[in-house]
Amino acid sequence: MSESQQRGDGYEHLGFVLLLGLLTAGVTFVVWPFATPVLWAALAAIMFQPLYQWFLARLNGGKNRAAAATLLFITFAVLLPSLFIGGLIVEQAANVVIAFQQGDLDVAAWFSQILLALPTALRDPLEQLGLADFGELQARAQELLTESAGMIARQAVAIGGGLFGFVISFLLGLYVTYFLLRDGKKISHAILCGLPLELEIAERLAERFLSIVRATIKGSVVVGLVQGGLGAITFWIVDVEAALLLGLLMAIFSLLPAVGTGIVWVPMAIYLLASGSTWEGVLVAISGIAVIGMADNVLRPILVGRDTGIPDWIILITTLGGIATMGLSGVVLGPLLAGLFLAAWSIAQEYLLHHKIAGSDS
Repeated sequence: MSESQQRGDGYEHLGFVLLLGLLTAGVTFVVWPFATPVLWAALAAIMFQPLYQWFLARLNGGKNRAAAATLLFITFAVLLPSLFIGGLIVEQAANVVIAFQQGDLDVAAWFSQILLALPTALRDPLEQLGLADFGELQARAQELLTESAGMIARQAVAIGGGLFGFVISFLLGLYVTYFLLRDGKKISHAILCGLPLELEIAERLAERFLSIVRATIKGSVVVGLVQGGLGAITFWIVDVEAALLLGLLMAIFSLLPAVGTGIVWVPMAIYLLASGSTWEGVLVAISGIAVIGMADNVLRPILVGRDTGIPDWIILITTLGGIATMGLSGVVLGPLLAGLFLAAWSIAQEYLLHHKIAGSDS
């Protein structure tokens, strides 16, 4: 082959790579508005793939029927209950904000009761630091909410207008989930073969990807929801208002190591005891220690095991960072990126070590 032909082949190869990059960027730009439902559809397909295989074995190999049965289970057992509970939480949150803004919710009085119930050895240092005056803090918070009322009212139109987009995204997510359940293995194989990586490296990263997704969802989302649900039930038993909202806060704070759900239930238990609701406070404390706190220690090893191999402090940082940058999707994407990052560097170190050993032998 002549030099001019080689140069021409190089230009053609470069042109094809540029065309491929432009087409990929264009498709990404077009589907980006629906990136979130597609992402959650992919995660649902990964998590419910064992259920799909269970239906597939009992429906005599009917892939369409197995995918439809799995999708019906996801819809009626997971999505619809989540939407219903989410609506109740939003209603409770709105009522709390309105009560706080109008002064019906006297948080300063609550903290004053808690402060008076504390021993003198603890109360005096707080008073010296100026942390005992909650009235001014509450007044400033109420003023901030009053100024924000107009903005919240203006956003109501945007929220209503976004209902159509939410419905479209919801239906699109279900639609994509169906096909990913049915054709997921074929699609994943095509992606692995198309990656500009050695097949062995691509397969190892894919295996790591699946294990991290399952561990993150089961370890963070499922365990958090269980702890939040137990907390909501406990607060409902002792007749605490906004029990679902407090349960949601506990599910979120369960991501924090050491303190976790105690950020919510410990102050509530102290307040109930300080306000004279003795058995209610004792019940919240017992539930927080013996039930809610132990749920994490019992469930996490069973559900997660050693799937991730990611240190807890990295999971915490990447989860919070993911939420801050990507919203709810960051709960999964943050630890997932961290896991793939660590896996890629681990593979790179293995290959470098292998080449060094091979070079020294030669």
